[in-house]
Amino acid sequence: LRGLDRATAVGAFSKQALVFDAYDAGNTIIAYKRLRVREHVLRYLSPGSSILELNAGTGEDAIFFARRGHRVHATDIAEGMQAVLREKVREQGLTDDVSSEVCSFTALERLRNQGPYDLIFSNFAGLNCTRELEKVLLSLRPLLKPGGQVSLVILPSFSLWETLLVFRGRFRTAFRRLFVGRQGVPARVEGVPFRCWYYPVSYVKRVVVRDGFELLGQEGLCTLVPPSYFEHFAERHPRLYRLLRGLEDRWKDKWPWRAIGDYYIVSFRLRQVL
Repeated sequence: LRGLDRATAVGAFSKQALVFDAYDAGNTIIAYKRLRVREHVLRYLSPGSSILELNAGTGEDAIFFARRGHRVHATDIAEGMQAVLREKVREQGLTDDVSSEVCSFTALERLRNQGPYDLIFSNFAGLNCTRELEKVLLSLRPLLKPGGQVSLVILPSFSLWETLLVFRGRFRTAFRRLFVGRQGVPARVEGVPFRCWYYPVSYVKRVVVRDGFELLGQEGLCTLVPPSYFEHFAERHPRLYRLLRGLEDRWKDKWPWRAIGDYYIVSFRLRQVL
């Protein structure tokens, strides 16, 4: 992140750290999203792996992986998020398994711990907060062991659910992903403005595969299950939620569902040179 982009993102997400876990705890669809992401990552991850987590937030995923025998270096640009993460790690007795560092994913060459790692992981669209995604993607390979894995969760440039908001008269939201310029689109977290960008999975695959990786798997996330900002949908419509969840779990890696969700999950493995 550069200049104003960095400053506003730091302020927004540091402020959100105060309420982040409470919001997550009360949202059934966020719990579903975390489950899906973790199942995807664990499908390819070897036991006892070393993990570099980007935009680690308050450490929910870092703690999850540490409890399963992995070692995590959790990074984030927001000191507020890192402070909450460090306290949670200390309280749960995981200081030997989870380390932390304030570092932007656009400056990974400055990391204190250069690895190499078995996995580089970024959850829930942290990478959408930069206009320099290609730079980030091209900085990952030197930090990985031979055969290392990259797993990313990114907001695509088209979301079925978001586009359907046009029928509620929310035209700006319905089409915001389709008309993103160099300056990105405005967003807010806890009242603090910043900008974000949307990236089709075809773009990510083109950059990463060209850099020596092979595709492991791709899934759509919240393609049929509504996005988590449809608050209390699962509680208000439990039967419909169960139906949509069952269908999404069945079709998550099929076309077109793997590319039109609120997010996509995509994993790559670094090809080994023989």
